Formats: sequence, C-alpha cells, structure tokens
Amino acid sequence: MINVNNFKPGITFKYEGNIYTVVESQHVKPGKGSAFVKTKLKDLRANSTREITFNAGIKVEPAHITKKPMQFLYSTGSTYAFMDMETYEQSELDKSQLGKQADFLKEGLEISMTYYESEILGIELPEKVDYKIIETEPAVKGNTATNATKDATIETGYVVRVPLFIDENDEIVVSTSTGKYVSKK
Repeated sequence: MINVNNFKPGITFKYEGNIYTVVESQHVKPGKGSAFVKTKLKDLRANSTREITFNAGIKVEPAHITKKPMQFLYSTGSTYAFMDMETYEQSELDKSQLGKQADFLKEGLEISMTYYESEILGIELPEKVDYKIIETEPAVKGNTATNATKDATIETGYVVRVPLFIDENDEIVVSTSTGKYVSKK
C-alpha cells in the first residue's frame, strides 16, 4: 500500500476503481484541522486529468504499469493497429482511446504501449517525430515580419504552424507533446 503522504510524480495507483498516475502533489498542514494532500492526477483509462484531495495518512493500492515497444501499422476508420516488436502479435485501439495522439501516428512509428495487467491503457509517443509536409502555401516575397508563420499539413493530416521558409515535401520535426514545429530536418 502507498501512503498518500509519500506521493511523488509518476507513482501509479488504484483508487475508486480507476488507475491514476500522480502529476503533482502537495502536502498541506493548515493551522486548524488535520493535514491533507492536494493532488493533480491523470486517469490512465479515461486519459483525463483531475484534482483530488486526500486526508493525510490514507493508503491506496499500487498499480503496476508495464510498457511494451510496439510499431504503428495502419488505421481503418477509427481503429488503429499496432504490432508487438518481439512477438509480432497485433493489438487494436479505438481512436477514442488515443485522443490527440492519433494526430501524430504514421506508418512504422515505434511507440510504447502501456498495460495494467492485460488491459491496454494507451500509448506513449516519442517526444519528437519527423514528418513530411504534404501541403502548405508558398511564402510571400517581402513578408519579413519577425517570427512569421503559416499553416502546413503533415503526412498524418495534422496542421502545424511552420516558418515561412518551409515548403511542400520538406521534412520537419514536430513535438508530439505540444503539437508544435521544432525544426527543419
């Protein structure tokens, strides 16, 4: 059992039938009354964040999360297929389980799939991924405003803001956590 007083970012646990990972925690000891722990938690099943306040000293059950290297194969409609890199077994996830991460999946991309016992909780993308620009407007000559940007569509269909010097068929690096342009490849 894990005492909530010992919460640190990254700890995973079961509470009220859900599986959470600690994003932030703060131990509060007011002048009057008993101490408590304010937390910001990520629900790994619902892929959402919520804040919960626990009384100090409460114990919760640990949840042992495992990760497997997988490769994204293809998508059909709202179903996304992944292959285990060791056993070559395939797993499928619905777009609702992936959320915004689906915008960054391209064929052959290696990811980590997160499991709780035999239940698939979701995926973890690499921090930065290379993408090819499939559509963008040409730069307008004389447009020299500082940090001027334009829309560009990458090979997954996601639209990212890029500097004016980026053209179609260029390779760029995109941060999967922010969805923003990082650099030209």
